[in-house]
Amino acid sequence: MSSANEQRLVKESGVAARVAAIVEPVIEDLGYRLVRVRVTGTNGCTVQIMAERPDGTMNVADCETVSHAVSPALDVDDPIDRAYHLEVSSPGIDRPLVRPEDFIRWAGYEAKIEMAVPIAGRKRYRGVIEGAEGATALVRLPDAPDGIDPLARLPIGDIGEARLVLTDDLIRESLRRGTAPTADDADETEEFEAGDDDGSEAGDAAQAPDRPHNDNASKSTKE
Repeated sequence: MSSANEQRLVKESGVAARVAAIVEPVIEDLGYRLVRVRVTGTNGCTVQIMAERPDGTMNVADCETVSHAVSPALDVDDPIDRAYHLEVSSPGIDRPLVRPEDFIRWAGYEAKIEMAVPIAGRKRYRGVIEGAEGATALVRLPDAPDGIDPLARLPIGDIGEARLVLTDDLIRESLRRGTAPTADDADETEEFEAGDDDGSEAGDAAQAPDRPHNDNASKSTKE
């Protein structure tokens, strides 16, 4: 198994990258790993941070721990030029894949991948994960033409976004591994929205209450 501090190869750009640079060291110091940062227009502006323990688990208490730690760091460095809501959550069942270890850990399950750098003109892939060789993801494609090797070798650093496809088998395996929210977590987070900011369906995620940040000196106080 790869080390707990294996670097992410799928990373953000723009303001999300600035947020990630601030929060990732804080999250790592707590013993967690950053999965993804997104800045969206939800509720005016929302900063979404996904994190997890090295074993892939993350519950509501963990999310609250991370939220309380990164909030003052963001207040000091101030990467967002307006008021925003901070949301910290687990990756969810149909999680993003950002490290080589993710492709090894979830081998045998289906993934959707969009390349930031196309390979032979192709940007979108969907197939069964076969693992990883170094910084290359191995994905078996069901739509490979006859005579073409169905095992795609995709440089992980050139991936724009990769995530697991939500299936019954994936849900069962996530529950077995303890990477899906527990019943207690679901009760605590039922009022919070879980899913992609693009409106696509996503697996439930443990999530801490969002923390409104104002664009003044008292940014970390509730509105």
